[in-house]
Amino acid sequence: MRLPEWIKVKSPMGVHDTKQILRSRRLSTVCEEARCPNQGECFSKPTATFMILGSVCTRNCGFCSVESSMPKPLDEDEPERVALAAKEMGLKYIVITSVTRDDLKDGGAKHFAETVRAVKKHLPDTTVEVLTPDFKGDYNALKTVLGSMPDVYNHNVETVPRLYFYVRPQADYARSLNVLSNAKTIAPEITTKSGLMLGLGETFDEVVSVLKDLRSSGCDTVTIGQYLMPSKKNLPVKEYISPEIFNEYREIALDMGFRYAASAPLVRSSMNAEEMYNNR
Repeated sequence: MRLPEWIKVKSPMGVHDTKQILRSRRLSTVCEEARCPNQGECFSKPTATFMILGSVCTRNCGFCSVESSMPKPLDEDEPERVALAAKEMGLKYIVITSVTRDDLKDGGAKHFAETVRAVKKHLPDTTVEVLTPDFKGDYNALKTVLGSMPDVYNHNVETVPRLYFYVRPQADYARSLNVLSNAKTIAPEITTKSGLMLGLGETFDEVVSVLKDLRSSGCDTVTIGQYLMPSKKNLPVKEYISPEIFNEYREIALDMGFRYAASAPLVRSSMNAEEMYNNR
């Protein structure tokens, strides 16, 4: 399918310094690994979403271009390197995400917490958002992450429940909702967030139903964007959703009580995360 005229990706500007810092610290970003179309815009600000726990995932979601295989052992120095890179980049808002590590007993929760604490040690005034996997629904793993006191807890449901077998075969919709509701129970003062990507075959009513479920789970903010096929091996785009429909979803979400809703074709979970936080 040909890209519609409303999906315009900005050319990279000033990304060299950002990439140089990341490479010198031996760090990965989801921006690069997932081939995000906004990479140039974000790197030029600069901002980046750090991807910890390695660059190999134990799951194989149909929408994601991150390599799926058996990961390497944890890099114990990674939390410190993330913090130092964020400091070198002068970040005031940092997003920390990861691959899914089902091979680890705690899913990497302790490593997440150590990274958050390292950032807060070196950058005490920086706002920290974590975007985590589901940790197989492990309540204690979630407590471990939230115990490090991130400012925002993000976990994406990604798509409607009917499409999970096709899009996220190793995940579970109800489990993801429970992760969000448990996060709000454990740390009610922390902003909770989730995201959806459209164009995989979902219906309008199904999206609205997911928004209702997210709100019922205590989710505070939501992102809704267009799925774009990152490589030929990934799932095809079934439909390009018009900006008008995205605007409609945004209004519906706000009417439901979400404190902030970002909904547009090129919206991504971590894009303009600082703006979302400041305007929630």
